[in-house]
Amino acid sequence: MAGMSSHSALTVGFDLDMTLIDSRPGIKAAYEALSARTGTYIDSDLAITRLGPPLEQELVHWFPDERIEEMGDLYRELYPEYAIAPTPAMKGAREAIEAVRRAGGRAIVVTAKHEPNAKLHLSHLGIEADAVIGWLWAEAKAEALREYGATVYVGDHTGDVRGARTAGALSVAVATGPCAKDELLAAGADVVLDDLTAFPAWLSGHIGDRTAG
Repeated sequence: MAGMSSHSALTVGFDLDMTLIDSRPGIKAAYEALSARTGTYIDSDLAITRLGPPLEQELVHWFPDERIEEMGDLYRELYPEYAIAPTPAMKGAREAIEAVRRAGGRAIVVTAKHEPNAKLHLSHLGIEADAVIGWLWAEAKAEALREYGATVYVGDHTGDVRGARTAGALSVAVATGPCAKDELLAAGADVVLDDLTAFPAWLSGHIGDRTAG
């Protein structure tokens, strides 16, 4: 996207878990189903305090290395039945996407989650993104952000901040996930909002600054 002017169409990327959706109830249910299916103890309450990184990083706490791939596949297979229905949108999520659209921009979702399951969540909640790209975590998110020309990336984790910075995008963090405000700022977030309800007003100011520039 070299040569984009300040008046080029805006593309904003959003993380999914704990940014657009409160995935804790659904993921807790999916881990409980996995535990029941395998007979292996999983502390699902603890697991949902560590959301953000890829699934495999959590599974290593509960399964031996040689079973991680198998358990990941089983979890993703169980996920649609157990995790989609209990998962609500985060406060302000729909309004944040609408704010991008009202500005004439595109809203894309870039997530570490299994892409088909990410799409199921958005469809269930009636949240329409212009593109959904899964399987990307932290710095790797920059691949999709660059491909789609995203100049802003919104997420709740320090990994999202690193992804934005790697892509050369503005990092807008929301303190709705496992990372506190000071942690997000220390990681290099350009802006930290309490939650997405503050995003439309921030975006309006950001667009004003771009136009002025």
